[in-house]
Amino acid sequence: MQSARAFPHNLRLALGAAICLAGALALLDDIVGEVQAFDGRVHGALMGGAMAALATALGTLPVLLSQKFSQRTYDGFLGFGAGVMLAATAFSLVMPAIAASKGAGAGPFEASLTVGGGILLGMGLVLLLDRVARHETLLDGADPARSDSVKRAWLFVAAVAIHNLPEGLAIGVAYAGVDLAKAHSLATGISIQDVPEGLVVALALRTVGYGRLFSCALGVASGLIEPVAAVSGAVLIEFARGLLPWGLALAAGAMLFVIVHDVVPESHRNGNSTSASCAVVFGFILMMVLDTALA
Repeated sequence: MQSARAFPHNLRLALGAAICLAGALALLDDIVGEVQAFDGRVHGALMGGAMAALATALGTLPVLLSQKFSQRTYDGFLGFGAGVMLAATAFSLVMPAIAASKGAGAGPFEASLTVGGGILLGMGLVLLLDRVARHETLLDGADPARSDSVKRAWLFVAAVAIHNLPEGLAIGVAYAGVDLAKAHSLATGISIQDVPEGLVVALALRTVGYGRLFSCALGVASGLIEPVAAVSGAVLIEFARGLLPWGLALAAGAMLFVIVHDVVPESHRNGNSTSASCAVVFGFILMMVLDTALA
């Protein structure tokens, strides 16, 4: 049960999220207007990124429509989300990062070192966010155990949002290339695997006590970066190609650290470790299939 003191904080958070969401939608509307008179490849990148954003929003529907989950179900969903993110780290981020680095002219060893460095940067970014969260005043006066859970949930949301940036860039780079069929396939694959990502973002927030609307709004907002990044990648094609390996690797490092340091321990905290661990495996298998079937 949330305290009366925590309610105004959550209300301000919900209002802030609504304002950010409205601003992002207005920005997307402006981008659509500009892109319609621009290069067809950029228009394709916008449509591909928008499809991924809509898929992320679709994933939040189970949370929006459900009244309440048991703690065991919550922990199982967190484990499932950890498995999804773990597979996405390997198959959507690390492997494409190595391939992108090799495609830019790096040798196998140099490509591996580049990706390793990006992973370390991603871990460092999450540690920095963690330090900032420790000084956050939104949770002052709250129960220490709940404060720690809320911090972990927000770090997970941040990691997913970071992960969506290089995915959007990858869509833009693909549409700026010469093979539209492969670009469509990539955008479709990313969109399919974005559905469970929207679900786990909304669940992570719902698990620690946020309302359904707020949790789903943040899940939707986490995907809005993809069309913006896709257009940016298509417009700044050469620059984006050089950044892509680092962006993918940074997102992988952020995701990997949050999974092992925060999400899995949180799913085990309430005595449901066996079901949560089984859910990790199922989540990993599902995302592995989604990431590799359209490769």
